[in-house]
Amino acid sequence: MKMAIQRFFRRCKRKLTVVADSLYSHSWVAWLGLVNRFRRSQVTAPGGPVVSLTTYGKRIRTVHCTIESIAKGRMLPSRLILWLDDTDAFANLPEPLRRLQRRGLDIRLAKNYGPHTKYYPYLEREDAFATPLVIADDDNLYPNFWLKALVEAFNEFPEFVNCHRARVIAVNETGLGKYADWRLCSSTDPSFRHLATGVSGVIYSPPFLAVLKRAGRGFEACCPKADDLWLHVQALRAGLKVRQIGPQALGFSIIPGTQDMALACLNATYGDGNDQQAKTTYGSEDIDVLRRETAGLGQGAPIRG
Repeated sequence: MKMAIQRFFRRCKRKLTVVADSLYSHSWVAWLGLVNRFRRSQVTAPGGPVVSLTTYGKRIRTVHCTIESIAKGRMLPSRLILWLDDTDAFANLPEPLRRLQRRGLDIRLAKNYGPHTKYYPYLEREDAFATPLVIADDDNLYPNFWLKALVEAFNEFPEFVNCHRARVIAVNETGLGKYADWRLCSSTDPSFRHLATGVSGVIYSPPFLAVLKRAGRGFEACCPKADDLWLHVQALRAGLKVRQIGPQALGFSIIPGTQDMALACLNATYGDGNDQQAKTTYGSEDIDVLRRETAGLGQGAPIRG
């Protein structure tokens, strides 16, 4: 009886947490909508990194909330770029994006590279890199410490790939473990087996951006819908370990109504998409490096997206 009561209260707590998170996200979106309508200050400032993201489909109607959350941060990017692959959408921007454009948002048209569109067109169009690049997702609401924390981590540990959220890649005697077994990281130690997840933000150094540019569009053949895998394997081959900024993997509030098109559903829930793409992305030498890696493998709860 006691165990049943405890399970009941745990379920109630989880449901209340979901409801509270939903109310919080809805209220924040409403507030950011007002901010977008009335604020006139610039969304960029000298001295920050470049922040790059993309959007698609109906998310173009809500991505301004993500951008406004970045613009309310303690540090602003030096450039804030939104990539669109839809010519009609680019020619007929929603008014919230036009307002942001007047405040310094750089909206560019690019070829559709799937999730790689958030960073690859930037690599294509730049000849050299002097500033770190931060990638973001179009369905998140980022807290005010988000960008500053990434930059501070980069300044202190420029030899690593720094991120807010990482997974620990599972490796066994036959190769890579199932994606479902790649657990959330709970360590700030750098490791080759830590995979940075772009959803919560990752900062990449100028030298590594040059590495990615030289790697070209190899992702199209092995992981066209898994940018995290491609970015990680390129870092691995360049000898760069991944470091999570804090001991807890951070996930941020999601814009309500954006998850029906989420890549996470395709990659993680349906058809083992990440497992298939990981097999074609990591070679035997990559897996040997991962298998030998023992440093910094703190891990917590199983991944749920």
